[in-house]
Amino acid sequence: MSQMDNELNRLVVELQLLENALDTLQTRVGLVNASINELRMANATLEGLKKEQKGSTILVPLGGGSYMKAKIEDAERLIIGIGADVAVEKTVNAAQEDVGTRILELEKARTALQQQLEQTVSRMEAVQRRVRERTQQTSAGTTENV
Repeated sequence: MSQMDNELNRLVVELQLLENALDTLQTRVGLVNASINELRMANATLEGLKKEQKGSTILVPLGGGSYMKAKIEDAERLIIGIGADVAVEKTVNAAQEDVGTRILELEKARTALQQQLEQTVSRMEAVQRRVRERTQQTSAGTTENV
């Protein structure tokens, strides 16, 4: 196997690795976007709760488009998840601050992922150009030898 064939094989393997990395990064960006959307919805819900009073009837989402009617017992405090299946009681305002902080952190993570995505795409394009060049050189060399 010639040196050019070895390089072409190496480039093809690198291209496959970059494609896998690109798929992984796109999946991660999608997960971060979903988390941001969920937190924004939570923030909007918390904003709506500020307008409610003790004894108000609300609809509580159960999932899958199902809801249950419930009465608010305490309009000032709620239970909010802080991660690792741990939840704490907080005021609505403190919960909104926490949600806002999480949104900002996820937006920073998304920006970093998008930069990695752009770098990966750029590297893929460079490798693809190199593969085309090597393939053309190999084809030109083959036709010259015939």
